[in-house]
Amino acid sequence: MDVFDVLALVGGLSLFLFGMNIMGQSLERRAGDNLRAVLGRFTTNKAAGFFTGLGITAVIQSSSATTVMVVGFVNSGLMTLKQAIHVIMGANIGTTITAWVLSLAGIDSKTMLLSLLKPASFTPVLAGIGIVFYMFCKEDRKKDTGMILLGFATLMFGMESMSDAVSGLRDIPAFQELFLLFQNPIAGVLAGALLTAVIQSSSASVGILQALAATGQVSYSAAIPIIMGQNIGTCVTAMLSSAGANKNAKRAALVHLSFNVIGTSVWLVVFCLVTLLWNPAILGKSVSLAGIAAAHSVFNILCTLLMLPLSGSLEKLVNCLVPDAVQPEVQPELDERLLNTPPIALERCYEVAEDMAQASVSALKEALQFLQESSPKLAASIREKEKKTDYYEDILGSYLVKLSAKQISEADSIKAAKLLKIIGDFERISDHAVNILESAEEKQGKGLIFTKTAESELHVLCSAVNEILDLSLNAFLTDDLQLAYRIEPLEQVIDRLKEQMRMRHILRMQQGVCSIDVGFIWSDLLTNLERTSDHCSNIAGCVTDMANHTLNLHESLHNFRNNSEEFQDSFKAYICKYSLQPGRSALL
Repeated sequence: MDVFDVLALVGGLSLFLFGMNIMGQSLERRAGDNLRAVLGRFTTNKAAGFFTGLGITAVIQSSSATTVMVVGFVNSGLMTLKQAIHVIMGANIGTTITAWVLSLAGIDSKTMLLSLLKPASFTPVLAGIGIVFYMFCKEDRKKDTGMILLGFATLMFGMESMSDAVSGLRDIPAFQELFLLFQNPIAGVLAGALLTAVIQSSSASVGILQALAATGQVSYSAAIPIIMGQNIGTCVTAMLSSAGANKNAKRAALVHLSFNVIGTSVWLVVFCLVTLLWNPAILGKSVSLAGIAAAHSVFNILCTLLMLPLSGSLEKLVNCLVPDAVQPEVQPELDERLLNTPPIALERCYEVAEDMAQASVSALKEALQFLQESSPKLAASIREKEKKTDYYEDILGSYLVKLSAKQISEADSIKAAKLLKIIGDFERISDHAVNILESAEEKQGKGLIFTKTAESELHVLCSAVNEILDLSLNAFLTDDLQLAYRIEPLEQVIDRLKEQMRMRHILRMQQGVCSIDVGFIWSDLLTNLERTSDHCSNIAGCVTDMANHTLNLHESLHNFRNNSEEFQDSFKAYICKYSLQPGRSALL
């Protein structure tokens, strides 16, 4: 083996790892839209969680990626530790699919049918199809499909390059002696664990072992301990991802490590006993690519059969290793681990935004209540909720910017942009809640009072604002287009109510019924209430734009307002409902 073979080996390994990484990321993006629904729907019991982990890992071709996702889900509260255990067990079997695909490179037959199954026969076709999809299709999903095919073709080409580069090693005595060393089970386990920990992919390390096995110098007795060690090495990724996470996320990562360490320890003892007492002849034979895939699958299945009935005990073990903190820990609202799965990260953003929206609307409603019955407890609640919405806007804004920098679909990009707009409006609504509170406190502190007429008018406006808040919140939470369309006519009525009330108050001041000091507070209240309705209109605009797949704020509402009988009917109904004078509309 000369220097050129070494360079070919390095190049083949690089292409292999690059292709596997690209294919895995593209598969994850391609399937990402459905991952959240699948994980939420199919992890309700042991069997469902197990097969969900198996299926997802088989799709995205990486147990490490699945486990990191699971750690993120547990950290964000999207999945319980009990659900995570079964998903992780399934992931360990799902990752063995890759080895079976790579074993196709070992097919050696002169028949046409079997020759067509060799990667050298079909990967050029897949690469050709992939480059067409990637370069000439504009749709994100088709581009991802192209990247999957290109990634697969690249990793198979790298696999063949590695096999060709190391083929000369079969005649080198030192290479034979190296694998004689690995016949020591402990050395084999350590070598497999170290290699996998470095490249952070058991699928990739199994592929490298298969490439070396193509020399014919790797026996079953050397390969099996290495495969066992690879299962331990792959836990490094999940352990690293749990750094800085909450205790349940640390436990989920520890479940992955404990599962593989316990499984490897038990079956390594069994393997050593079989070797010492029986020493079957097959252990001395050269392992084939398919043999490695089979050993990889059998080992992971045996580990799962051993540990699946003991999942409850495994949960107790990790709970003991990571005990509950004495002080309640602060739960992070958004987990950056989820950014590796953009559709799920976006879904989590919506869940946090829903909490923010409810806090914001609740703060404004409490401020309206404070106008009628002031209390220190109510004031403290309003200010606390305003701080909460500020915090939510900060973390959501930063998180959505990071998410937008990822390679996400056009549909997800539009959703992220919509969310960025909406969280700004909900944050401003909570600001107006504090402004209303401060105006009410100023009025109370100065001993000022409104006339009975002014109180009656303010009650009408507050009722209208209460309704538009409910419509906006429910339209956002449910993406209900009909609710969104009801917001715009009510917002127009609130605008006109504000102007009508301002003019009436000016007349009262001219008549000497109200003072200038009261007028300033009155003006501030009207401004904050009217601006609250403006933000509700912005929220409705985002909801309707999303339904129409555009980002032109208010375009849909503008068309609805000017060209719709439904708008006019709703507008007239709201004028009658929120009349300043009983029996007739004060706005006509």
